[in-house]
Amino acid sequence: MTARTSDIEKAAGVLRAGGLVAFPTETVYGLGANAQDSAAVARVFQVKGRPPSHPLIVHIGGVEHLGDWVEDVPATARLLGERFWPGPLTLVLRRGRRVPLEATGGLETVAVRVPDHPVALALLSAFGGGVAAPSANRFGSVSPTTADHVRAELGDAVDYVLDGGPCEVGVESTIVDATGDVPSVLRPGGVTREDLEAVLGCPLTVPSTSRVRVPGQHPSHYAPRARVVLVEPEKVVAEAELAQELGHRVGVFLPPSLAGAPVKAHAVVAVPASMAAYARGLYGFLRELDQQGCDLIVASLPVEEGLGLAIANRLRRAAGPRPS
Repeated sequence: MTARTSDIEKAAGVLRAGGLVAFPTETVYGLGANAQDSAAVARVFQVKGRPPSHPLIVHIGGVEHLGDWVEDVPATARLLGERFWPGPLTLVLRRGRRVPLEATGGLETVAVRVPDHPVALALLSAFGGGVAAPSANRFGSVSPTTADHVRAELGDAVDYVLDGGPCEVGVESTIVDATGDVPSVLRPGGVTREDLEAVLGCPLTVPSTSRVRVPGQHPSHYAPRARVVLVEPEKVVAEAELAQELGHRVGVFLPPSLAGAPVKAHAVVAVPASMAAYARGLYGFLRELDQQGCDLIVASLPVEEGLGLAIANRLRRAAGPRPS
């Protein structure tokens, strides 16, 4: 925790005054506004260039505050909140009246979580309310995992950047729809499907589409400037070298199965064998290859279990069709 008490108090004052604060969580940095201030929430969308139909996540200080923000707390939601909060889990529930529709993208559901970061929790305590926040980056681009990432991308558009060091998890929270009788995973993230299933005692689906709009479902998301191409792990080197011969400045995500293999490319990232380390470094790797001037990134998907499911989700969306 690098932020001082005076920094946290200043950030809380900015929120009270209707300003925007970038703050650290264990997943990525968020761009926060007072969740009850419609004008401040609207400015979040403006700064990000985010479509107003894409809901934000309301960050709260503890599971005991959940009932203040939602219409009712089903037993499943209570169970998951008590087990995984603070932590990288977001619950979608029916919107309470204190949440403005601007924060929910016009929906009667609201996404809520308790972040597991000492600076975020200290900010929420000092502020004394909910903070609506998406990731602190331009809509659709790579999420920030350091305060420097935020400053580089959003600059003076943010009223205050609260520096809490690098994010430990590195990919966004898992989003679970807890509005119905059977919960489902709407976005894989820092809490694994296997961990959720162990607590709930039942299998969970991860639908590719859902009736509930939530963050991170746009076809192109988490995307660097370079185009991302996904191939089978054993084809990464050949695909990268062919693209390099065709004149691309190629960045390569070299999978652990090919560790140390020679590859003729502009830049090479050795993917960690640990999925936790890969998740923590993923967005930094994408930013690094952009900074090195790559126009094409060749990567493969990890095995889709544990955190590998979230990493594969982010890579697929990074490789998705770009808006024309």
